[in-house]
This record gives sequence, structure tokens and C-alpha cells, in this order.
Amino acid sequence: MSLNAYQKAQNSVQSPRATEYRLFGQVTHALIKARDSGERNQDFIKAIDWNRRMWSVFSSDCAVEGNGLPHQLRASIISLALFVSKHSSLVVRGREDIDTLIDINRTIMEGLAAPGRPAQPSPTPPAALAGIMRDV
Repeated sequence: MSLNAYQKAQNSVQSPRATEYRLFGQVTHALIKARDSGERNQDFIKAIDWNRRMWSVFSSDCAVEGNGLPHQLRASIISLALFVSKHSSLVVRGREDIDTLIDINRTIMEGLAAPGRPAQPSPTPPAALAGIMRDV
């Protein structure tokens, strides 16, 4: 079985929550790698952009009328996405550090991985994430 076929099979059996957790892990890893390199190079900018695009997708999905999440949670996700976008611009300009973005993502990952918590409807369908699920 080819790697591509394996990845497609894995994505089809993964819960939306697990897919979101995996995406957050990949993006957060890219942010940590960018921070630890100590360089503000193209990879640094790519990691920041990937994170901003991921949050933009979640925000857009939360704004859709048919989203199954509670209104307050949707509003919180949209607010976080706005903060991430603004903070990302400041990070790129060297006026803020990247650690805040890493901390936000880690906090979300903890919530997604919380044992015993019933799975909520996904704020973003896995199909919508396909375009941003890539390695930096």
C-alpha cells in the first residue's frame, strides 16, 4: 500500500477532533521549529502564515449559520482567530514573540485531547482542512 493511500485511509477513519488535534500538532511543531532556529527567515514566515491560515479556516467555519457548536464557543474561536491574526503580524514585524501563538495552540490541543470529555461537533469539517494540512 502506498503512503498516499495509507494517509487517505487514515484521514477517513479519524474523528474530526483527532484530525484537528493532528493539524494543531503539525502547525505548533512548525512554530516551535521556527522559534528554535533563532532566524527570521522564510521558514519562520511560512510557519506564522500556516498558523494564521489554520485559524482563519476555523473562524470562517464558526461564522457559518449551520455550525453545530454552541454560539458562545463559536464566538470565542472567532475572537481567538482575530487575536492570532493581529498577533501574527506583530510577530512578523519583530514587535512580539512567537511564544504566545505556541501557547494558544497548545491550550487548544489540551482541550481537544481532554479525556472523558464528550466530543463536540467539529468547528471545521476535515475536508475544509485539507488545503492547510501540509508540512512546512
